[in-house]
Amino acid sequence: MIENRYWQLDRHPSGSDFAAALSLRSEPLAALGEGEVRVKVGWLSMDAGTRMWMSPRTDGYQPPLPLGAKMAGLVLGRISESRDAAWPVGTLVRGFGQWADHAVVTPALAGLEAVDDGLPDVRHHFGALGMNAWTAYVGVKEVAAIKPGEWLVVSAAAGATGSLACQVGRNLGARVIGIAGGPDKCRYLVEQLGVDMAIDYKSEDVAARLATVEGGVHAYFDNVGGPLLDAVLPNMAHYGRVAVCGMVAAYDHDAPLPGPARFDQVLMRRLRIEGFFIPDFLHRGAEFLPVLRDWSDGGTLTVNLDETAGLENTLVAYERMLLGKALGKVIVKVAD
Repeated sequence: MIENRYWQLDRHPSGSDFAAALSLRSEPLAALGEGEVRVKVGWLSMDAGTRMWMSPRTDGYQPPLPLGAKMAGLVLGRISESRDAAWPVGTLVRGFGQWADHAVVTPALAGLEAVDDGLPDVRHHFGALGMNAWTAYVGVKEVAAIKPGEWLVVSAAAGATGSLACQVGRNLGARVIGIAGGPDKCRYLVEQLGVDMAIDYKSEDVAARLATVEGGVHAYFDNVGGPLLDAVLPNMAHYGRVAVCGMVAAYDHDAPLPGPARFDQVLMRRLRIEGFFIPDFLHRGAEFLPVLRDWSDGGTLTVNLDETAGLENTLVAYERMLLGKALGKVIVKVAD
């Protein structure tokens, strides 16, 4: 009988102590229910938003995972067994499943989609053609409504979504400022991604650097919240837009954090702040993909893939991602 390893959420994590909160377990593969499919997982996507699923907070963008449940996230792999005629065995798919060797999903509930099997590197379905790229595209083009010549600021700019948002902004004609932690990341932003300015929040005064932008910042792609948002708000142009994609600064807290100290600037500068969640846009994937594919094929939309091998090492990769120790998109290779 085939055994299936999986990560289980045993308790709510304290800070970044994930080893005390999750355990790697094993069980025999169970029979599928009607309408379910089994995916042999090739790769797991490490995404900051899943940290909220581990907390007890019920006011997030989706309910928390119950304790004792299999940990969930985006998976990429092939269907190995199916009880849904619309999803044949062998199909390469991406969707929300479990951190496991084999994920069992109901396609409609998991946002399952068949993806192009002909890419030279199918991992790009977690990169320039993946959900992070969709998030960057929607956030920059539609929510932040960037226009050619405007200034766009991106926080967590060397991460998966941030690095893609920088490139989307550049491709749409914006002047881009990336905020990241450390000189190596800032060099990457300038030399590899072509941003116009990189700010090291660990060693520089972010607000002071942004104050040098004549006329102010027109749009902010916010992955972080917290003090960085306070640094940006007073330096925005009148009628600027803030696209709130993530709040990494608050994910490891089990209670809400206080709002921005500079919230008065929303009125003073007539700003628009809008949160968005990419699963709300999944039905528009066919619209986004041709643009992203053209940019990817042309080399103007890329992402560094930070890969860790082995399901058993998932927590190592997850911590690297959340603590900002990685460059680009963090993934876990589960199987070939």
